[in-house]
Amino acid sequence: MTALHTVYLGLELRSPIVASAGPATGDIETAVRLDEAGAGALVLPSLFEEEILHEEVELNLALETGTGEFPEAWGYFPAVHAIETTADRYVSALQRTRMHVSIPVIASLNGATPGGWARYARVLEDAGADALELNLYRVAADPHRSAAQVERDDLEVVSEVRRAISIPLAVKLSPYYSSLANFVARLADAGADGFVLFNRFYQPDLDLETLDVVPRVELSHPTELRLPLRWLAILHPMLHRRASLAASTGIHRGGDVAKALLVGAHVAMMTSAVLRHGPEHIVAVEGDLRAWMTEHGYQSVSELRGSVSQATTRDPAAFERANYRRTLHSWAGRS
Repeated sequence: MTALHTVYLGLELRSPIVASAGPATGDIETAVRLDEAGAGALVLPSLFEEEILHEEVELNLALETGTGEFPEAWGYFPAVHAIETTADRYVSALQRTRMHVSIPVIASLNGATPGGWARYARVLEDAGADALELNLYRVAADPHRSAAQVERDDLEVVSEVRRAISIPLAVKLSPYYSSLANFVARLADAGADGFVLFNRFYQPDLDLETLDVVPRVELSHPTELRLPLRWLAILHPMLHRRASLAASTGIHRGGDVAKALLVGAHVAMMTSAVLRHGPEHIVAVEGDLRAWMTEHGYQSVSELRGSVSQATTRDPAAFERANYRRTLHSWAGRS
């Protein structure tokens, strides 16, 4: 029997297949099904600081309505000792999930203010999260802020959160940093224990009838795995023994998990495939992974991991510029 156990962020996992942040992991019943299907861990949906701030502002506006014209309006409301906030609901969901599953539960956080990241990171640690994933999801659209300033701010976020908590810390990145390898190395120096590659940027669309900007959610496709594969292969030799790596985006089948492990990932994270096929799809993915490993003579994930990274492949240039030229030539050859 092939051994699928792996270590991610210092956590012992029974499988490298992890349910990543999304609607599926935010539902208790679905989380239990993911556990029963064999997931190695699950990442809760992100807690967004903007939602907490918006809720607080709306509440204050509601309570203060009329007080400018009618001072006695303050006396219309009964005393309220506690109001459940978005953060409170997230903490409750985290605690309930940990009670009902046997696998590690990783909280996810997307902050908005300099102190907010660290403050809510401590809240999630105190609530019992086994690890924390920082979701550095932002669009660098300010023409007055340079790439160096954007990176400096993100580095400071990671440093502050690292000082604030003691649980393992992962950083979920976009692929759009100017010099990704250099930035990842500095994040590791700042205290990141692992990296999730990559965050999917959901692009807005236009409604041609109303001319409104509308959200359009498109589930991932296996071809999207190619970008994470390249960077996992490049980063694995650099981060060997320093930090964990997770593949995210495009993981749909057992073969996709195998590819991620081959280039150096410790785990492969799935969301779209679970939403399409249900939590039990993990059983099929694990079966396909075991079958592939048996066919190719791999006895364990540790033996498989990193065996085709940039440091070990017979053609290291395949992960860099040379691959661009060869890809274009491959199409010409097909013609």
